[in-house]
Amino acid sequence: MDDTYIYSLAEEIKRKFNPEKIILFGSYAYGTPGEDSDIDLLVIMDTDLSVKEQAFLIRRELNSSIPIDILVKTPGEIEERFKLGDFFIKKIIEKGIVL
Repeated sequence: MDDTYIYSLAEEIKRKFNPEKIILFGSYAYGTPGEDSDIDLLVIMDTDLSVKEQAFLIRRELNSSIPIDILVKTPGEIEERFKLGDFFIKKIIEKGIVL
């Protein structure tokens, strides 16, 4: 799969949900995708829903044939996790690709 598909997914998310930021992380961002790799996206946005419900809605709207793992966090949650030294979030922010 080429990068064009990933960027088109990000554009669709932007158009439908207006997030603050979308970051590609995981194997596709780090140049190590395998045959069974999914697309990992961190979507930073304010939402009135729980982040799990929002991630479900985004995933459903995309209707992708390729597995997508969507992690939704609010800007406040990102700031808090970063300050607490959350290694997972720090790695995404520092090494992920902003789409």
